[in-house]
Amino acid sequence: MPVRIGIIGKTNTGKTTFFNAATLLSARIGKFPFTTKTPQRGIGYAKTLCVCRELGVKDNPQNSVCIEGWRFIPVELVDLPGLIEGAWKGRGLGNEFLSVAAQADALIHMVDASGSIDSEGRIAEPGTGDPVRDFYDIEREIVLWMAKIIEGKRKYIEKTIESRRDTLKGALASVLTGLRIDESHVAQALEVSGMASKAFHDWSREDLLTFSTALRKIAKPTIVVANKMDIPLAEDNYKRLVNELSPIPVVPASAEAELILRRAERRGLIRYIPGEEIFEVKDPSKLNEKQKWALNYIQERVLNKWWRTGVQFAVNVVVFKLLRMNAVYPVEDEKRLTDHHGNVLPDVYLMPPDATVLDLAAEIHTELAKTMIYAIDARTGLRLPKDYKLRDRDIIKIVAAARRG
Repeated sequence: MPVRIGIIGKTNTGKTTFFNAATLLSARIGKFPFTTKTPQRGIGYAKTLCVCRELGVKDNPQNSVCIEGWRFIPVELVDLPGLIEGAWKGRGLGNEFLSVAAQADALIHMVDASGSIDSEGRIAEPGTGDPVRDFYDIEREIVLWMAKIIEGKRKYIEKTIESRRDTLKGALASVLTGLRIDESHVAQALEVSGMASKAFHDWSREDLLTFSTALRKIAKPTIVVANKMDIPLAEDNYKRLVNELSPIPVVPASAEAELILRRAERRGLIRYIPGEEIFEVKDPSKLNEKQKWALNYIQERVLNKWWRTGVQFAVNVVVFKLLRMNAVYPVEDEKRLTDHHGNVLPDVYLMPPDATVLDLAAEIHTELAKTMIYAIDARTGLRLPKDYKLRDRDIIKIVAAARRG
């Protein structure tokens, strides 16, 4: 399963622009509430240095892309409808928003750092809005919604615990499994919130909110993207966000700048690798005045000031910092680094930090996991047991028993 990242935030913070820039899909963009009526799904990419550089080989990727030695690994991005106060009660598109957000492995929380939206997500004069308040508004909605789900299953949870069919963490996890929340998440949240030693039937409303707050942070790791950083008023708000929300990562960004650069690159006007600090105009004579102005604006207001647009960097932070994924390259021929078609370094998989080679085999194919005997480290030739924990940039051959019949 690919990593799934939900893009959340109030309306008009730039979620859809970020989504379009990261996926280059033409989702509708507009400046009014609920432009995104349903979740839009697309493929973005996590960017990492490809092992082809280190090994000095010419690769031929099949499940990913290699651009000038950078491997771009597919991840699923979901652009969610904008959230408003009362979403946890179902107001606006709240129920749909929250249920889809809960299916994500991690979240990108977009805020308008320029303060150009009001509390309801309507376009306002730059500087009049408050992105810090906007962040807390949405966080509160998610926590209240999680608490609502647990409260709705209170009798079931109590009965399960009283009949000793399950533990507190097991009973809670069973009603939250549809949100990609498991027992390990629940166990951590119980400890962090101080609820582990308190009987569930004694939990007050405040206890439930305390637990839900801890669970939200643990089960759905989040970064904040401070968008519209090209607007001068954004810098002060960015500093406030960093100070107020620490240790949550806050990434300065201009999603619109990234979208312009990617579209220009796609049309052959510039050379630009997503996430790079520079772009190169191929032939200035082919640019019209509007295009020249836009590219000059991006150079001066975004790249010179913030080094990057922040879009690719935000995806990378989620995948490699929050989720701590490792990029692992499976091959069939460990000496030639190829698959059975002769493709060099054909595939790369994002694997969780505690994943083993057996997990990698299962990710490739369930039958391969069933017949796996051991693995080989392609760099050293060492034989690896099934429980060997994968490391970033591992190149692995999986040896399996021949199928019978």
